[in-house]
Amino acid sequence: MISKDKKYEKYMKMCLKLAKKADGKTSPNPLVGCVVLDKTGKIIAKGYHKKCGEYHAERNALLSIDKQKAKGGTLIVNLEPCSHYGKTPPCADLIVEYKLAKVVYGLKDPNPKVAGKGLKILKDAGIEVIGPVLENECKNLNEVFLKNIEQNKCFVALKTATTLDGKIATENGDSKWITSDAAREEVQKIRNRYDAILTSSSTVIKDNPSMTCRMKNGKNPVRVVIDTNLKTDINSKIYTNDRTKIYLAISDKVKDSDLKGIPTHIEIIKCPIYNNSGIDLEYLLSALYKKGINSVLVEAGGKLNGSFLKLGLVDKIYQFIAPKVLGDKTGINAFEGLDTKKINNSKNFKFTEIVDYNPDILVIYK
Repeated sequence: MISKDKKYEKYMKMCLKLAKKADGKTSPNPLVGCVVLDKTGKIIAKGYHKKCGEYHAERNALLSIDKQKAKGGTLIVNLEPCSHYGKTPPCADLIVEYKLAKVVYGLKDPNPKVAGKGLKILKDAGIEVIGPVLENECKNLNEVFLKNIEQNKCFVALKTATTLDGKIATENGDSKWITSDAAREEVQKIRNRYDAILTSSSTVIKDNPSMTCRMKNGKNPVRVVIDTNLKTDINSKIYTNDRTKIYLAISDKVKDSDLKGIPTHIEIIKCPIYNNSGIDLEYLLSALYKKGINSVLVEAGGKLNGSFLKLGLVDKIYQFIAPKVLGDKTGINAFEGLDTKKINNSKNFKFTEIVDYNPDILVIYK
């Protein structure tokens, strides 16, 4: 006999697939999809949260059908229905209004404004509540939202492209191109998911990147440049005024008189110096989070990558690996400055996914 949870897994997978349609468009809200079945078990409606400020998944699904069709049916959703008034009315109340018999959820909402209150409204109305279903998959989908709510911190991902032996460039800095066109196209999709993209002055000086999202219908993430002592050329591509927010993170020792040439479309964030080295990365992330940046994608060289890892600030790594070898006495490492003496002191991650982008692969780990 199939358990109730197993019975609804295929519909929960549909919810997750629907939710992903809004990848990069819902921040700071979570990604949510919804499927509605009539009392015979037939799918009669689907919906997803399309954009922050717009209707939630449940409301989009239910408002597309007549109440009589939904009566006695089942609603499946990957996140607990909300119970409070935000930019839209509570979904739990609408579910009760439509007289559904069952609600299947994937994950309880950790937001204190909800946190079980949505499920209580449903239960108090006599609706059968089933879940969590595919909880881990639901958590993975909304990893950014969960960290924001549970830790009140920015989610940090790091993207790098390496050879088999972990090099991002040759000894003289040549790195174009380690990976293939297919891999680089996927990078654009990854950029679209994050609120901001962060890089170093060294990368700006060496590569003069635009750091935009060139995916069709994608969005340009906010650009953040760490330039401790103002070494970069303000005419670099990354500073182009294309109506995308740009932050320039500098040392708090830099004099205001040295900032006179900085265009007004670039906002300065002064940061304290950490350990007589570069700027305090934790301070910067906290400052960005206060400015509404909920997720950051780091695309930089080995030194900054290593600094983020050393401080334990990386939640997720996207590593594109090309079937190439530079050799152990040449090349620039993807993660520098860790200076680990014992294997037991290594920074440990867990592989979560491997994707083939022939001839390269993408390894994702947390």
